[in-house]
Amino acid sequence: MSYLSESSFITIVVLLLLSIYLVATFWIFFYRYAIIKYYIAIEKKSLDTIYLGKSTTASNQSLLYKYLHRSVVANRAILEAAISDTVRNATKGLTMLSIIASTSPFIGLFGTVIGILETFAKLGKGSSSLGVIAPAISEALVATAAGIFVAIFAYSFHLLMKRKAYELNSILKSQAEVIISQNGEA
Repeated sequence: MSYLSESSFITIVVLLLLSIYLVATFWIFFYRYAIIKYYIAIEKKSLDTIYLGKSTTASNQSLLYKYLHRSVVANRAILEAAISDTVRNATKGLTMLSIIASTSPFIGLFGTVIGILETFAKLGKGSSSLGVIAPAISEALVATAAGIFVAIFAYSFHLLMKRKAYELNSILKSQAEVIISQNGEA
């Protein structure tokens, strides 16, 4: 707490913003990742049912079902639209993770630059001892470290979600191909 009480206004704002970014990063990841995992489980089960010959179409729990039950015959256009819509809905939040991953180091760097400028201002007022300069530079560097810390999580979570979205997309495409082949469209 003594660190924050001695920090400049800009440093506090930067750290507050990075804290909000960190909370948003974890919230987006855990919420959206759970949804994508749930979708994958449903679609794997539906695909397995089709592969085992128990059905010629997606199960009624499948995300493709709401598109298929409206049409008389399953066709490639309907299934491609269903896959596109499903993947788009499943990957909500990826853009925000990307934005956080790319901007948080710059926000931290901004805090560092301001902190160093303030240190040089103190230096110009005559107090040039190492005991004055070192803590101020240290405080300034905390902002950069915090920005990099947030970016590491945001970027890692972005990649994990992107991989899960790819897995969901692959399962949906496999399911669509099997459904189309069983319904006679080439």
